[in-house]
Amino acid sequence: MKIAFDAELIFEINKTGIGKTTEYLIKAMSGYKEHEYRFNYIGSRRNAEKNAIIEEYKKLGYSDFKCTNKFLNIIYRVMRRTRIEPPYSMFFGDGSDVTVFFNYYVPPCVKGKSTVIVYDMTYRAHPETMNEVTRKWLEDVLEKSCARADKIITISQFSKNEIMKYLGIEENRIEVMPMGVDTDIFNDRKDEKKIDEVKRKFGIDGDYFLYMGTLEPRKNIERMIEAYALLKKENAAAPKLVLAGKKGWLYDKIFEKVKKYEIEDDVIFTGYISDEDAVEVMRGAFAFIFVSIYEGFGIPPLEAMACGTPVIVSGEASLPEVVGDAAVIADAYDCADIKNAMLEMCKNDEKRNELIKLGKMRAKELSWKNSAKILNDILKRI
Repeated sequence: MKIAFDAELIFEINKTGIGKTTEYLIKAMSGYKEHEYRFNYIGSRRNAEKNAIIEEYKKLGYSDFKCTNKFLNIIYRVMRRTRIEPPYSMFFGDGSDVTVFFNYYVPPCVKGKSTVIVYDMTYRAHPETMNEVTRKWLEDVLEKSCARADKIITISQFSKNEIMKYLGIEENRIEVMPMGVDTDIFNDRKDEKKIDEVKRKFGIDGDYFLYMGTLEPRKNIERMIEAYALLKKENAAAPKLVLAGKKGWLYDKIFEKVKKYEIEDDVIFTGYISDEDAVEVMRGAFAFIFVSIYEGFGIPPLEAMACGTPVIVSGEASLPEVVGDAAVIADAYDCADIKNAMLEMCKNDEKRNELIKLGKMRAKELSWKNSAKILNDILKRI
């Protein structure tokens, strides 16, 4: 097949969920040498940072990178600003059998077949937790995108059910492709010296519970902080709480919560963490906590399990589906229950050790190599 990737997201500098998914999937697809691949993206190729990223993908065997020229780039930007949907074939022609879109949106006039990844239905299920601009954009484009796509891909059975529920799309038009963990990066090969260096870098001392992800409402961080405050009242020697991730929408309330409970000395905000540092922070954590209200999949708990760190998740959305029996599950809406899960980690070493063992086994079952195999099979069928 001649496969095109709508590859704009690979050029993000500080990648989070969808950007990382795009990167990992494309890299894993490089194992299927029988196909011809092309990267489509908007913008000049003369940018030094973009060229460095392109060179990284060339090392994997990719060679065809098609960007718009300066004139077409101007046309594209003007059309988008005036809310006109640019016809894809105007910019990228008709040289592909199938184009993979990684970020909810399929533009009009795509030549050949197309497939789109729809991660979740947050904008319909929990609109109050989303940035208004993103929510309105999804309201404008998602149903049209799903109608244009030959196949819709989503990342969990939970998300498939949600898409069917909110958009009324037939079951046979949606395929489930679980996400994965890169065990070449996220694994339990601990180097205590490196862990200590990274802990010093972020001002972390001693044991700590770790949350890693964007600081935004649907991650349920305010209740996590309240639960942690309850834990400190009951067990003053409890490990610190490290909140690692870039500031998202409405993050100010999170900082206010820490001040309200007067636990500033016990809660550490690191800001965005690179993958290289994230691995060491995960490996060094006493336990990982991810009690999100709504997730299409939830990669961070899986990465933590691969690093040999015991995990606490909420019982909401896809998270029980992802972790199986390899994590403690707490009620996302009950601060006392979240506190009890953290307290169990502090008091029950046998339970922690069992979770570490089960977590590593679970992480091996879900890999990007497996995700790429599913994607390759989907592309063949369409």
